[in-house]
Amino acid sequence: MKNKPKQNICLFIVGPTASGKTSLSLEMAEWLDADIISADSRQVFRYMDIGTATPTEMELARVKHHFINTKYPDESFSAGEFGLEARKIIAGKMNEGKSIIVCGGSGLYVQAVRGMISDSLYTDELLRAQIQKRAKYEGWPTLVEELKQIDPQHAAVIDSMNPKRVCRALEIWHISGRKPSEIYQEKEEAFPWPHMLIGIAPERSLLYERINKRVESMVEKGLVEEVKGLLGKGYTQELNALNTVGYKEIFEYLNGDKDLTSAVAAIQQNTRRFAKRQMTWFRKYAPDEWINFDTEPKLEYIVEEAKTLIIKKFDK
Repeated sequence: MKNKPKQNICLFIVGPTASGKTSLSLEMAEWLDADIISADSRQVFRYMDIGTATPTEMELARVKHHFINTKYPDESFSAGEFGLEARKIIAGKMNEGKSIIVCGGSGLYVQAVRGMISDSLYTDELLRAQIQKRAKYEGWPTLVEELKQIDPQHAAVIDSMNPKRVCRALEIWHISGRKPSEIYQEKEEAFPWPHMLIGIAPERSLLYERINKRVESMVEKGLVEEVKGLLGKGYTQELNALNTVGYKEIFEYLNGDKDLTSAVAAIQQNTRRFAKRQMTWFRKYAPDEWINFDTEPKLEYIVEEAKTLIIKKFDK
């Protein structure tokens, strides 16, 4: 077993959904004696464990996690708020002489931790309401096309199926008069702690196979029952947290708009599309190093690759 680096570090583990981030993060956390900060915009919400592939109770018991099941589905939680809170935790751990891991597939959350969300880009509730009113009458696809005209670079890397992301991008444009992509690039602050970003990148056909199997497993584990439970608690599909892949398709099934087979196929297809956008985002904004593989590897291989990269960088 490789000795851990001589200094304490902040390790970012990123990549598309179903790439194996959770398994790697657990192994690396035990090696580094580190906590894990979840940079997943949906795992922060309660009652959504199956549809968001939240770490299991056994996995959560292995390593202390932050930002897992801490908010209710009808509570708001922005990337900016996440970034501020996560950086406080990182600062605390570094001051204690401990390493920390940030693991997740939400690119905007990773940017927020790195200080790339500008404090000057305040929220204008009136403007946001106006944009949402436009969406109601013109449709979100119209606003997505508008964003593509304003800032094709940013439109290419955000989740265009997520109204919240599209709304925020247009809000930034109207507040500042500048492209969101330009602002995010030039607002990157110095991340004051020793850090490294490692991306996991399965070959596309392998990743898609993993995604298809994961969705089937989610249904077997009770995804439909999970959504029924959310409805029973009074949560509706209009909530931002639930208007996302894996939940909106099951709502369509429960509403009678799709049969279950069609809903599962739609989740698989939409998840594959989401994973493609994640890879576009991360290849542009994140990792120092990628771990690539085109056949199903043993976890030990990925772990050793990650350790080698870390030792190479920090123990020169």
